[in-house]
Amino acid sequence: MNLEEYRGIWVYLEARDGQIAPVSLELLGAGRQMADKRGVPLAGLLIGDGVEELAQTAFPYGADQVYVYDQRIFADYRTESYMRAVIECVEKHKPEIILYGATTTGKDLASAVATDLQTGLTADTTMLDVNAETGLLEASRPAFGGNIMATILCKKHRPQMATVRPKVMKALEADQTRTGEVIKESIKLAEEDIRTKVLKIVRETREKVRLDEADVIVAGGKGLGSKEGFQLIHRFAESIGATVGASRDAVEAGWVDHAHQVGQTGVTVTPKIYFAIGISGAIQHLVGMRNSGLIIAINKDPNALIFQACHYGIVGDAFEIVPLLMKAFQKEPDREVTYG
Repeated sequence: MNLEEYRGIWVYLEARDGQIAPVSLELLGAGRQMADKRGVPLAGLLIGDGVEELAQTAFPYGADQVYVYDQRIFADYRTESYMRAVIECVEKHKPEIILYGATTTGKDLASAVATDLQTGLTADTTMLDVNAETGLLEASRPAFGGNIMATILCKKHRPQMATVRPKVMKALEADQTRTGEVIKESIKLAEEDIRTKVLKIVRETREKVRLDEADVIVAGGKGLGSKEGFQLIHRFAESIGATVGASRDAVEAGWVDHAHQVGQTGVTVTPKIYFAIGISGAIQHLVGMRNSGLIIAINKDPNALIFQACHYGIVGDAFEIVPLLMKAFQKEPDREVTYG
């Protein structure tokens, strides 16, 4: 493989319900920084049916070009059809780096493409950088249960690829004066060439825990001692209209459902206010909430790592402190709270 033939940074633009997924716009921000560092163009790759107009969404967020596959065969996501389009486009234009959102679709597609192209893929990346001289993608993520941060390199194969969770990167502020080039692509692919068929799409009807959309999160950890102790988190969250979050330890102990888990193996969140109660502050958890607007930590251990990551820290027993906070908030229900 001649690595010098590969040039440019791509972001897979995931089309969902007639819009570009927010995580794709976030990745354009990270991609723009790396493209500028390397002195190469930033391109989006958009696949779907009736999606050509969506390409214009990418330019205000940093893209220079968007490659578009707009064909009926791509009306529904199927691994095989989308993978073949990505591979064909990669072999034709040879990007050095491709970034995908770590969504259900993004993770499925990225792993299939990496396998077929026999290249490397770093999953659930939390930090991205690129070496300006060598072009090596420096994709970092927690390893060994969150005890260390590992930076993964793909030295001998191209394109280098990574998936990144929603809310980990920040989208650029949209510049509506930016324009770019839409490059129309097509692939010879018929229904009989695809081994899977979409018979029916069933929308989830049960109420979901939307941690990634919450403005205020009250999260609890193993410091609460038991499932009964964790009820303090539910009561506090209900009293202030917040969403309940949890550390991995609390989830694995069976105190709360996995849907509430914040962190590397849970959800990445960016609320305006994040209460971390009885949470020690392991890297695995911190990467999921460190971009919160205001972090308030309560822990009995004055040496807990969470105090190195919070804006305000309270050393003490949560079962004494949280009731006092609840009383204080109830006394002034109409008081406007500012932060930042």
